[in-house]
Amino acid sequence: MARTWLAIKVELLGGRGEACWPYPGRIFAVGPAHTFHDLAEAINTAFARWDRAHLSEFTLADGTMITDPALDDDPVDGPAHDPLDISTTKVAKTLELGEQFQFVFDLGDNWVHQCTVERSKIDPVAELGIRPAAPLAYWGWGDMPDQYGRSWENDDGENRTPPRPAEHHPMLTNQWPTKEATAPLDMAEVRGAAYRRDPEGFAAAITGRHIDDALQQIGSGAPLLLEHPSEDSQALYATVLQQLTLRGYPGDRELAEDLSARLHDEPLSGRTVAVDLEMFVDLWEGDPTQFTGGYLDLDTGAVFPVDVTDPLTMGDDTVEVEADPDRYLWFDRDSGRDGWQDMASFANRQPDSTLRARLEQAIRGRGAFRAFRDIVYDTGLGEQWNTFSLDRQLGRAREFLATEGIRAV
Repeated sequence: MARTWLAIKVELLGGRGEACWPYPGRIFAVGPAHTFHDLAEAINTAFARWDRAHLSEFTLADGTMITDPALDDDPVDGPAHDPLDISTTKVAKTLELGEQFQFVFDLGDNWVHQCTVERSKIDPVAELGIRPAAPLAYWGWGDMPDQYGRSWENDDGENRTPPRPAEHHPMLTNQWPTKEATAPLDMAEVRGAAYRRDPEGFAAAITGRHIDDALQQIGSGAPLLLEHPSEDSQALYATVLQQLTLRGYPGDRELAEDLSARLHDEPLSGRTVAVDLEMFVDLWEGDPTQFTGGYLDLDTGAVFPVDVTDPLTMGDDTVEVEADPDRYLWFDRDSGRDGWQDMASFANRQPDSTLRARLEQAIRGRGAFRAFRDIVYDTGLGEQWNTFSLDRQLGRAREFLATEGIRAV
């Protein structure tokens, strides 16, 4: 098809007494047969106007109005002031390439748009893949304000913004439709069952829950499911193993290998040490003003800071590392860069663009960790963040130990 259609850029400058910036915009394909009424309808659709019981009008650069002629009350005569009929005037026959004009929707709230005809015509099939029956937006940008300034259904300008739900809507997490709402993962319940060595309680705590953010924590307790094997418990164990393999975060491969070895009753590769990974993480990725690193006792799995090796500090309780150097593994404190990346990843996954922008801004510059946590807890995401960040830390610790030939059990 020949390039016979106009491309018209429309930018919303403001309305209801407020200016927009940056200007949200759309680019429309407009055909030879389309009227200004057709264009007005397309603009109002693309700019999210749901109440169309308002007037629209166009103004050309020479002052010509394009509206419903019955609304014209201007007594001044002359062609520049005679209104053109919005329902019959063709866009392509009225406008020149490069010409600017104005569109106003709702003459009371005065939503003003700057319209610009692009300097080159287009082939609609090449640009849109179809030849639409009416003008159609094929490119755009920006957030569209509600025509009445409402942010939620019952916003009357006086009520407070409703609190953000603690959990994502099930449609956002591929958990819909379901017969019953999926219960959130309760890590206290998971930990309690693992501490009590309660296979049934552990299975109940993770069955039907969103476990992807807690796979390192759940995987550590998953061998419980094999103590009293059943078809359901083995399937649940296999699910945890599969999700670790698919997720592929640091430490997931090592944990998946360990779980696979246990499932097939094979020995674990490397030296097995009963490490308290959370305590290890506290020293490895903890406060840099308090810890420079620490030691891991390869016989007992105990983790302790360097201060414990100082006789002046500990007296008779001093751990004499030098007396048996092969028993102790020294580790330096991590740089902290991984912790910053955890915050960036958590921010990036937020579906709310405003919250995502706040979190991304918070982690720039000094005081990033505190600013980030303040927002997370103020918006009810504290538990999600704690589960997410601890899982990342445990995985990195497990991966680091594996590089030292150690399997944390």
